[in-house]
Amino acid sequence: MSGGRRKEEPQQQTSHSQQHPVANGGGGVLRGSLWGKALRSDSAWEDKDEFLDVIYWFRQIIAVILGVIWGIVPLKGFIGIAIFCLINAGVLYLYFSSFQQIDEEEYGGTWELTKEGFMTSFALFLVVWIIFYTAIHYD
Repeated sequence: MSGGRRKEEPQQQTSHSQQHPVANGGGGVLRGSLWGKALRSDSAWEDKDEFLDVIYWFRQIIAVILGVIWGIVPLKGFIGIAIFCLINAGVLYLYFSSFQQIDEEEYGGTWELTKEGFMTSFALFLVVWIIFYTAIHYD
């Protein structure tokens, strides 16, 4: 009987993986194809909220990565915060202006896109930075 199950499972997984939604923090459903569109240059964004979700989650990913790096490299103080802010804002600005080549005015201007999700990513960055720094360098 287990042989019959093994034959059925790959078929179910194949059809399930094509339709598998990824849950986002807002309680809605974020499809895997959204991330495919986010990683392709010059994608068409029919829904503005989808693009803003991508900006938001890219910021969170950047925050975790930089928080880990800043914690491992014993970076302290205002210099670490300033460099984070520059990298976070700069990378996302390059992403939406050069890589995706969207019209910023459709989303309320460059400033609106630059600040989308910034404070939550800043808070996440600080938490990750403090945890890693304390775990590695605190006596």
